[in-house]
Amino acid sequence: MADYPLIADHGLIGDLQTAALVTTDGSIDWFCAPRFDSPSIFGALLDIDKGGHCRVRPAADVFTRKQLYFPDTAILITRYMTEAGVGEVVDFMPVSSSTSASSRHRIVRMVRCVRGQMTFDVDLAPQFDYGREPHEVHLSADGAVFAGTSTSLTVHLVLEPDDRRLAEGTIDEAGRMHAQITLVAGQMRGMVLEAGLAGPARRVRVAEVRGLFDETVAFWKSWLAQSTYTGRWRETLHRSAITLKLMTYAPSGGLVAAPTAGLPEQIGGERNWDYRYTWIRDASFSVYSLLGLGFRDEAAAFALWLRDRIEEQAGGNGGPLNIMYRVDGSSDLSEEVLDHWEGYRGSRPVRIGNGAAEQLQLDIYGEAIDSIYFADRSGIQAGHRGWLRVAEVLDWLAENWDQPEEGIWETRGGRENFTYGRLMSWVALDRGVRLATTHGRPAPIDRWRAQRDAIYGQIMEQGWSTKRQAFRQHYRTDVLDSSLLRATAVGFITPTDPMWTSTLAAMEDELVTDSLVYRYDPAASPDGLQGSEGTFSLCTFAYVDSLARAGQVDKARIVFEKMLTYANHVGLFSEEIALTGEQIGNFPQAFTHLSLIDAALTLNRQLDSGMPALRLPTPVASAPGLTPQRSATAAPASA
Repeated sequence: MADYPLIADHGLIGDLQTAALVTTDGSIDWFCAPRFDSPSIFGALLDIDKGGHCRVRPAADVFTRKQLYFPDTAILITRYMTEAGVGEVVDFMPVSSSTSASSRHRIVRMVRCVRGQMTFDVDLAPQFDYGREPHEVHLSADGAVFAGTSTSLTVHLVLEPDDRRLAEGTIDEAGRMHAQITLVAGQMRGMVLEAGLAGPARRVRVAEVRGLFDETVAFWKSWLAQSTYTGRWRETLHRSAITLKLMTYAPSGGLVAAPTAGLPEQIGGERNWDYRYTWIRDASFSVYSLLGLGFRDEAAAFALWLRDRIEEQAGGNGGPLNIMYRVDGSSDLSEEVLDHWEGYRGSRPVRIGNGAAEQLQLDIYGEAIDSIYFADRSGIQAGHRGWLRVAEVLDWLAENWDQPEEGIWETRGGRENFTYGRLMSWVALDRGVRLATTHGRPAPIDRWRAQRDAIYGQIMEQGWSTKRQAFRQHYRTDVLDSSLLRATAVGFITPTDPMWTSTLAAMEDELVTDSLVYRYDPAASPDGLQGSEGTFSLCTFAYVDSLARAGQVDKARIVFEKMLTYANHVGLFSEEIALTGEQIGNFPQAFTHLSLIDAALTLNRQLDSGMPALRLPTPVASAPGLTPQRSATAAPASA
């Protein structure tokens, strides 16, 4: 089998409508256009031979490589050191100021020699529609056009006016372009890859590319300047914030769970899912995290996105909401298998689409309504129409919470009465009562309150395992589940309650391994799938948060610091950590970076105050790190 790069050996670039992964050896091996959830143009990450790539690296046999982000931006720099000199490839995607969906997306690859002399090899091999669509190649002195039947990729060469050509390029029988670029210190050339443009290649001046670079730097620095966070681990949190912004589809405000599909939770296993969609759960968590850092516009955009989903599906069959949607808000996520691809390091099947899209997962209502409540406390309030839709959701939940479901982990082994689903149903109704009473909104408050209290009683009676002295995954098992680490964060139980301290201790015995946390034990609680998985990174950060709230601050800090060592070289996290310590699962994962931010905010407050940092329903003025006044940009968030 061909030698695949490690999942962690990638950086992420994007333009807020799609994104690309760049390896430390200068290969773009994942890029879908025109959207995150569109068919791939480069997909070597999932089939190194058939997937397609764009690689720029030294022609030398031996070289050292380093990768970093240009400070406070999403511009990625891959540096090469050889005996003859030092060179680098600067990759970025220009960000349009428009929030309208575009079919035109550009990747700029600035190739530079900074010391001595360097010859770069260039290999360009797009494969459209996951390698299923044939294409023709038209080569010219100014670049090349790879023309498929439904889309195209145009390569514009970056040249100075007096350059005759960048390199001697050739096209092989498979339709792949090969070229070499030789530069001396101070020279910069490169290429602009433009997806979706059917026109001919054109010569791009070096000055034009430098201008695009300066504009992109200015965009990211201006965006990051909105952050109000001044506490510990600031650079780490800002990198997570930029990563989350890169995974946000600007035209709709939806946040994808990850920009990738098919990366395995176990090498060679079948747990290979497509994460290029917007989960209600993940996007709801983004409201806490991004508001906690001061990014109000993103929270407002998601509030509008959520309102639109509620309006579209309120009263529909199976409940008002699906658990996930495409980035444009549509709900067709039919799952299929790409049989012609071998998968990352032989991990079959490679799935696109997601068959879990129409599962019943009751926890999403708690996460959605809690995010609306949290935004309300920060001055981003729902209008009349939005409130009516929220009330419809809560009315449905009041009638439907007491039933089996698939749960937060999207199990495919049948429905159960999951304790976490009940917990978050309690949250939804509790926050609904508080919103209605705070603003005097019309609502059947007595019925919501009665159902909320019934859920509380049921969890305490049936969600509690006397044998384990802990809250359990679902009512028919004594297996533990780390999703319940959020119980103190949402105010269901106090961190010092003996029922909670014994639950935390039981989780540490069963689910924690040297600070890393498993979701649950699939061997003890079958989920309908073969194989095992690594520790779940978001659960580790939830563990940090829970420890901090319980007053175990020193322990929380060392767990947090240990977890940061599992980040890759540019501060990115995938979904899971394997037994070997390598990152596995889709990459980078939004939920992990969201939970990192939440854990850091909680731990930082606890270290500063020495008091439990509960996120309880309190007036906004008492919420540390949030500005109670409404900004002008928050006004459109009325839902």
